[in-house]
Amino acid sequence: MPVSNQQILMFGVLAVLGVLQAETSRKIERARRSLNVTPHINMTSVWMLPAILLLPPQLIAALAFTFYLHLAIRSWSGLQHVAPHRTMTNATTVTLTCFLASWVTHSFFGASPLEGTKEVAAGAVCVAGAMYFLVNTAITGGGLYLAAPEKASVKRIVGTWDDNLLDLATLCIGGMMVIALINQPLMALVTFVPMFVLQRSVLAKQLEDLASKDQKTGLLNATAWHQRGNQELSRASRSGGEFSVLMIDLDFFKKINDTYGHLAGDDMLIALADLLKRETRSHDLVGRFGGEEFVVLLGGSSELEAVVAAERIRHMITELVVGTQTNDGTPVLISERTASIGVAAYPEAGQTLDEVLAAADAAVYVAKESGRNKVVGAGNRPVVVTTAG
Repeated sequence: MPVSNQQILMFGVLAVLGVLQAETSRKIERARRSLNVTPHINMTSVWMLPAILLLPPQLIAALAFTFYLHLAIRSWSGLQHVAPHRTMTNATTVTLTCFLASWVTHSFFGASPLEGTKEVAAGAVCVAGAMYFLVNTAITGGGLYLAAPEKASVKRIVGTWDDNLLDLATLCIGGMMVIALINQPLMALVTFVPMFVLQRSVLAKQLEDLASKDQKTGLLNATAWHQRGNQELSRASRSGGEFSVLMIDLDFFKKINDTYGHLAGDDMLIALADLLKRETRSHDLVGRFGGEEFVVLLGGSSELEAVVAAERIRHMITELVVGTQTNDGTPVLISERTASIGVAAYPEAGQTLDEVLAAADAAVYVAKESGRNKVVGAGNRPVVVTTAG
């Protein structure tokens, strides 16, 4: 396809602006990348969206290469999990995404959609942004699935709601960038401030999550669980409500580590954490207190209701099959595991969160002393509420 001098000039403008913006937020980008566990969202789409509408394919590819080469050298260098082939894959994904988005947009709106009416130009920008979002998500998600199908999950492949909202936000800024470059190019510099603030806000959210979550399982850590548990206690005391706490302890967990290795033990903990997240409600509090101990706060549940829920969880743990490998790489399946669960309710078991926790912990001890693989309610200790089998 022919390339005009005006398009070469626009390529230069976009390249300079994109690299300049990346330099101003380099430290933030580096920190965000090091903390991410889901697909990483950077700011390149702000500059690639105008490229879809203003540049021919060869310059689109050159622009993507320029941005990712700069990111690899200046922002991502030294990060152990950003290998060169991953950087090249990211650049190729963005290039293919832009190619398809450009083809669809120009097929609908013609060769020069931005030279038409305001409605046509706005429609072209929206279609280009939507295609970028959908195609990039599909290619990235497909690649992540093929790379590790055994670890595939919606969160890992598609990202969280926050990740996707960030992606859409950058595309919205890219749409405004298109309008600015056509009508008032100097206004493009104004977008640097909201982009910088947006990245700082995302980094702050990542740091907040990091401080409140157990890094191995993604559950609340002990400190965060206590903080939110005390908030639930305050609500229950004001309204005369109730809640229950489940203390879950895997039986003979040390044998997993001794038999298969600590990595296999970690996979078992992660599998149990995923089970607990699936089997509890969105407003329940699920946390890990360390080792093989997990704790769940069921808001608005009596001890009897919590015992029923705990029995369901206990039964599902016995049916859990975890695919993992030993330290030497030999594949193994861990199955037929059991857990002892103690249940205590507020206000019957105590007036403070620590008192309720202590009652649930004592119930766990009763469950273990009486044969394990059981659910024991604190209100009926030392009577075992449910039995093994």
